[in-house]
Amino acid sequence: MSNVHIVLQGKGGVGKSLAASMLAQFLTSRGETPLCIDTDPTNATFAGFKALNVRKLALLEDGDINPRNFDAMMELIAGSKEAVVVDSGASTYNPLSAYMFDNGVPEVIADLGHKLVLHTIVVGGQALVDTLAGFASVAEAFPAPAAIVVWLNPYHGPIEHEGKSFEQLKAYKDLKDRVAAIVTLPDLKRETFGADVQEMLAERKTLDEAMANAALPLMQRHRLGRVRDAVFGELSKAAII
Repeated sequence: MSNVHIVLQGKGGVGKSLAASMLAQFLTSRGETPLCIDTDPTNATFAGFKALNVRKLALLEDGDINPRNFDAMMELIAGSKEAVVVDSGASTYNPLSAYMFDNGVPEVIADLGHKLVLHTIVVGGQALVDTLAGFASVAEAFPAPAAIVVWLNPYHGPIEHEGKSFEQLKAYKDLKDRVAAIVTLPDLKRETFGADVQEMLAERKTLDEAMANAALPLMQRHRLGRVRDAVFGELSKAAII
């Protein structure tokens, strides 16, 4: 049985494509060949990773998203014998969630012999409240057997409120039985590690591609290696992956 991983979060700019690309790279590092799908009609970051062979789905018709076009995604999933990684944009969050709920997508995926794993991002700083609400929305909309993986991204600030960590917050405590795993991204120093990762993402390069680029400074490649080890270590601990 392979897993169908879908990254869902209604807040933009929180690291959905980063999570999708890291997940796809981790699966590839284990010898898998994941089917990667980008459903974001406005910011197709994930689709830009040529090394990951990401399929781009056309969801817009006359400037609007046609939920029926998600049928194409289900056809791709049905035809895959490998793990699937789907990156959804902020603009597709509501229509994709509604499509999955209205059409019984979790049941269809289970009938195909796959396990549905929903990944949602929680960030620090000003977007903490919005991303916590997004996490709660996903957890409440999709009951078991769908699994929830929470990615904690501290790039915009500590993920805490009034001195309480994520695991101490009411939003998590109320729904912790729905959380299969927590993946904590490294707290990157913006001037070095953060800049390295942002540059890599802007160029749509994988970690392996960037680290193999002799034109990059030695220490930049070394730092990216440390990022890979940290993220892949977190994903290794998340048995659901």
